[in-house]
Amino acid sequence: MLRISSRTYSSWSMRGWLILRLSGLPFTEQVVSPDDPGSRAELLLQSSSILIPTLEHDGAEIWDTLGIAEYLNELLPEAGLMPADRIARARSRAICGEMHAGFHALRSTLPMNLRAEVPGFTVWSAARADIERILFLWRGCLETWGGPWLFGAKPTVADAMYAPVVMRFRSYGVSLDAPCEAYAQTILAWPDVQAWIEAARQEPEARITELEFDAEF
Repeated sequence: MLRISSRTYSSWSMRGWLILRLSGLPFTEQVVSPDDPGSRAELLLQSSSILIPTLEHDGAEIWDTLGIAEYLNELLPEAGLMPADRIARARSRAICGEMHAGFHALRSTLPMNLRAEVPGFTVWSAARADIERILFLWRGCLETWGGPWLFGAKPTVADAMYAPVVMRFRSYGVSLDAPCEAYAQTILAWPDVQAWIEAARQEPEARITELEFDAEF
């Protein structure tokens, strides 16, 4: 069972869900309302810990997204959650760790909101630096491993970790160079991402006004 929060607002829920889908392990979902105080604090970056998503499986309870990824990679190595090549696998862990722990300006000023479409959004310098770093990481992976995914021909954990960033870039009109735009389109065409977006459209309205921009989905 995977415990998640709002599909509209929760980037970490999206990451955990995509990773679990990549593993092929059948699972059920338990959705925690964004009105839940703990979930709301996490979505607004006011919590010291991120406890959503949480995976419960075979006596294990794992709430750290990279912990979930490593657990599933050990449980189902044939799923190819991580690149097979040693150097690619090391790079994947590095860029996933950077996403997991960093980019605070991007998180706070361009929050995930799948209902938002904000043309002409002003991106301030701190968030711009985060964006440039992310695009640098994407270009490096795409050039080295040939795309269309970060580590070659199939999606891996790294793509799941950066998929919500693509959602942010789309919502706030962040312009991308050709290789990064192609990668963003690959993410947007990913059937699992499409399934997540469609489920977000269908979920009950639970507005978090701090994350609203009077925008349309």
